Amino acid sequence: MNSTEVLELVDDLIFAKTGKHLEHLQKDVLKGTIEGKAYPDIAKDSGFSESHVKNVGQELWNLLSLVLGEKVKKANFRAVFRKIKSQNFSSAIISGYCHINPTANNINIFSDRERSPTYLENFQESKNQPKLDLAEAPKIFNCYDRSSELTTLENWILKDSSRLITLLGISGIGKTTLTLQLIKQIKTNFNYIIYRSLRFSPTLDVTLAKLLKIFLQEADISQNIETQISQLLNYLNQYRCLIILDDLQMLFCSGKIASQYQTESENYQIFFQLIAEMNHQSCLILNSREKPIEITQLETKNNSVRSLILSNLGLAAKQILQNHKLSDEETWENLINIYQGNPRWIEFTATMIQEFFDSSVAKFLQWEKVILSESLVAELDKIFPRITQNEQTIIIQLAQENKPVTLHQIDKILELSTSDLLNSIQSLKRRLLLDIKQEDKTTYFSLNSVWKQYILWTEEGR
Repeated sequence: MNSTEVLELVDDLIFAKTGKHLEHLQKDVLKGTIEGKAYPDIAKDSGFSESHVKNVGQELWNLLSLVLGEKVKKANFRAVFRKIKSQNFSSAIISGYCHINPTANNINIFSDRERSPTYLENFQESKNQPKLDLAEAPKIFNCYDRSSELTTLENWILKDSSRLITLLGISGIGKTTLTLQLIKQIKTNFNYIIYRSLRFSPTLDVTLAKLLKIFLQEADISQNIETQISQLLNYLNQYRCLIILDDLQMLFCSGKIASQYQTESENYQIFFQLIAEMNHQSCLILNSREKPIEITQLETKNNSVRSLILSNLGLAAKQILQNHKLSDEETWENLINIYQGNPRWIEFTATMIQEFFDSSVAKFLQWEKVILSESLVAELDKIFPRITQNEQTIIIQLAQENKPVTLHQIDKILELSTSDLLNSIQSLKRRLLLDIKQEDKTTYFSLNSVWKQYILWTEEGR
């Protein structure tokens, strides 16, 4: 039996038991083993590090051991398969379970009911358990009903094989919580699931190195960014990976038009484009308060690129008020609407109602103005200074309006050039800071009640 026949035989065996064919590097390990090569030689031929090739080899021997019910390792692999040289083994693989005894010249075929339960249970558990790296993910204490969004994301990833998904939403709306819920729901479909935060604006080479540490020893990670990207894309093709990069907006400049990358972060655009356009079996999810310009461009020509804007929680936010044991349930919907169904904003407000209003929502709503807790103000304080002066001018004007206004009305009031006005409106849209509605083929702009109160309060000097 030559090496090609052995590779085909092992591939049939693995596919019959797992539904997956051998990966390219697994074939390299098998071919090298058949030819009597050591791991260093296989690594040199394949272009991977010796340590990584050894890891892939060990996983392969373990998998074969579980499937066959006998210990298979690099040292005895050729002996095991010499025993079956004259056997019609491929049909046995498909129809039953094969037990090979390398110390005897025989093969035993068992039906499904005769297979070893221990081996099958261990194999199934190993197959369905991805390697998780969620060390940077925050602890989630409360999850709220996002079943519709979860279904959409699951379909995009598993049915449509989307390679790049951007999850958009204002601060506190629940982007991180949703992605962590998604992991629980679809994790058995992946080999690796990795969460990384971009909160401290890491450069691309730092992010790539942190991702590659999952697959390689640190010493084997290239210092060249092009090689790092190539290495990662190789693994995204070799394995089915789900990667979440959170807080994407922290890579953007403060005080400039939305979604402009800081100089040291500009190469992320190329990376995201390669993720979208190169052929692989993995998915990258980006969480952001601002929609990257390149994502909008990619969506128009690549159906594997998707975006989802996370809307308000709606009446599902009642769970937050229940958790805080607030009274006057008939008024809860009004409270939820005022605070835009934003879980974090409602959480801040519910705590204030407990502390100052005897847990009574009705008493709280007797106040004419929208009340902003200290925590909520602190959150908005982080966002407002990041927008441009022209954007601030537009928002301040909208806060003073009693009803939604058109672009033409804004133009008449503000002394901005048409170009500055349009670019600023577009930027505010990418930041999700405007309420926009269409009526009689006319677009109207306004601010939500929380932002409106914050701006008026700020302008009055607090």
